[in-house]
Amino acid sequence: MRLTSTTHMSRPLPPGQRKADGFPRFGGPSKPPAVPASPALKITGAVREPVTVAVAELATLPRTEQTSDFHCVAGWSATGLRWEGVGFTTVYRSIIEPRLSPTTAVTHVVFRGLDGYRAIVHIDDALQDDVLLADRLDHEPLSLAHGAPLRLVSPQQYGYLNAKHLCAIEIHTSAPPMPLDFVLFRQHPRARVWQEERNGVLPAAVVRPIYRSLIRPFLWLSARGNWNPAQLSRCVMIAGCGYRARSA
Repeated sequence: MRLTSTTHMSRPLPPGQRKADGFPRFGGPSKPPAVPASPALKITGAVREPVTVAVAELATLPRTEQTSDFHCVAGWSATGLRWEGVGFTTVYRSIIEPRLSPTTAVTHVVFRGLDGYRAIVHIDDALQDDVLLADRLDHEPLSLAHGAPLRLVSPQQYGYLNAKHLCAIEIHTSAPPMPLDFVLFRQHPRARVWQEERNGVLPAAVVRPIYRSLIRPFLWLSARGNWNPAQLSRCVMIAGCGYRARSA
């Protein structure tokens, strides 16, 4: 097993972001999903044949350590996180690409979690050097709160595309339909933090203060483990808008 190490040099935060204390769990269901005794990734879509790869098998591929930041679309950033896992490019080149037909032109990858969440990622973004399938955080096995057994880490994209509890990867040759959330919180198809692509419809300057107003109530709900529709409605009333959150 080979382990490479990458440290991203300190630089200013992306536009509209503020440094957070620690790495809070933010959004998601009231409690993390149950993890199978032998977790695996099922790879489907535009491959010649679906394949299931055990997470334990992934751990035998060349591994990477990197220090990078996590940027929530609400406006907070957790900095200096030490991730360990397998680069998605490594997984793609060694497992997925050999199962593609020569004429297959991949455009998107969908990452699915055990909690039912799906992140639609453009292939150019998925194959960035700093995109990991991570199973360790800050020298410890990944916790359930932060996405065990395996999560996507894409530092150049907002947290809502960093899917947790990974169980499946779908390969696509055209753009899958985007989630039709309320327009104020419509996902951007790229969600790149340095371009401040927070919303798929509205300018960042419009949504930034509204997203930020939801940070405190959502952190409170996440800390209580009480992420249910009734509590969400209360948050909506506090902020004066609707939101289906997914982040850290």
